Amino acid sequence: MPKLQGFEFWSRTLGGARHVVAPMVDQSELAWRLLSRRHGAQLCYTPMLHAQVFVRDANYRKENLYCEVCPEDRPLIVQFCANDPEVFVQAALLAQDYCDAIDLNLGCPQMIAKRGHYGAFLQEEWDLLQSMILLAHEKLSVPVTCKIRVFPEIDKTVRYAQMLEKAGCQLLTVHGRTKEQKGPLSGAASWEHIRAVRKAVAIPVFANGNIRCLQDVERCIQDTGVQGVMSAAPDWPVNQVVSPVLGVRWPEGCPRLSSPSPRVAPQGLPSLLPAEGNLHNPALFEGRSPAVWELAEEYLDIVRQHPCPLSCVRAHLFKLWHHTLQVHQQLREELARVKTLEGIAAVSQALKLRCQEDMSRQEEGARPTGDLPFFHWICQPCVRPGPRKSTKESSGGRSKRALEEEEGSTDGLSKNKQKKQLRNPNKTFDPSLKPKYAKCDQCGNPKLSCAQGNRCVFNLCRGCCKKRAFKETADCPGHGLLFKTKLEKSLTWKGTQPGLQEPQQTGPGGFSEIVGSALA
Repeated sequence: MPKLQGFEFWSRTLGGARHVVAPMVDQSELAWRLLSRRHGAQLCYTPMLHAQVFVRDANYRKENLYCEVCPEDRPLIVQFCANDPEVFVQAALLAQDYCDAIDLNLGCPQMIAKRGHYGAFLQEEWDLLQSMILLAHEKLSVPVTCKIRVFPEIDKTVRYAQMLEKAGCQLLTVHGRTKEQKGPLSGAASWEHIRAVRKAVAIPVFANGNIRCLQDVERCIQDTGVQGVMSAAPDWPVNQVVSPVLGVRWPEGCPRLSSPSPRVAPQGLPSLLPAEGNLHNPALFEGRSPAVWELAEEYLDIVRQHPCPLSCVRAHLFKLWHHTLQVHQQLREELARVKTLEGIAAVSQALKLRCQEDMSRQEEGARPTGDLPFFHWICQPCVRPGPRKSTKESSGGRSKRALEEEEGSTDGLSKNKQKKQLRNPNKTFDPSLKPKYAKCDQCGNPKLSCAQGNRCVFNLCRGCCKKRAFKETADCPGHGLLFKTKLEKSLTWKGTQPGLQEPQQTGPGGFSEIVGSALA
């Protein structure tokens, strides 16, 4: 069957999906995707996968995709980060049979993406991106999609989107923030940029940014004309200048989260909503805000059927119970310390009981405290405090990592490093004391394989040396490789046996070819 493209791909393969769960590192695993699908999500993305690691590491492929195959988890788009056309296509070929499309991450603004040279830090390299999309479009049996961030200038953003469409992108997700808008400085997403892209391209467009409830989804689709809306995690502070880069501000006099109608944005302000909602309310696409324990218990039941790393489970429970954990700090510390799934479930059950006690003591007509639109036991968006609020003085509790590493901490070592030191008391983590190794001239890896590695006749690591010595029928005493010596001994022995014929040489690399054919 020919590969579907553009709107035909969106309507037939993706079922005309309008409610989309974003790719979230360590957060959009199978269990969470299934929970979101039960509550209105029509399309999900995998967490971002590293293309180079996916190609070289079979365990990485197994843990992050192959073992998560589930009939209920479709349609599904697998997202990769990459900066090399060949590597991207190799990874996509290994994944295409397990999904409905391959997405190229061009939107990650984090420092790790800058160091790794991928995500939003490729948005100025149009020739590279064009070659990546073009090659993938030619080689893959499934469509290629992209998730991007905008430029401050609308016209440049439009030209960027048109370039990707021309290269072969079949669906575009536009996050209406620049790569500089992240963390407490995120600000609001610009729906104006998204609307301009939608008008300029002939492929489906998903919008990402400023989604905290179902009304926001419907308003976004109406105002921008996009085919679908993607929701992820809370990502911008309230009571701040909303977007100095894009020139968007929260006008004076407009209600914040404490407005009488907190689930509806101020009229005419679609781009000024204070948070995203899926991680804090997986029932967002149903238009519901249920009790936290309802979704927490359902998620834990799914995890028992489809196990995932305990760190993912803990992170989800911290987000679901976020507002309640501000009230019951002791249980917050217990949630950070428990080491088993059943331990996490027990803490969640304790939180449920605490909330039910709070409900029983609630006076009729009482209103939520602070800026919360609902009481703390109701699923609702979480607003990240701005830079001036993110200080140690204003922070009531300790960080999760501090709680996890508090017990038994010695010399500032993490728990993992302490475990390694218990296994090997002589192990040191001081970078200045680590041995320095020469690098292989061919692959650039340290020559770690043996003490004599620095005496290699080819100046290579053991792996590269073995390949070259085999190919050239040579010896390397430094690595203990004696291909030439063994060949000479073999020929000498055969010469003393009258009944044996001499091996037929088929060229200067005869030994390699004979052995190679035997191995084949």
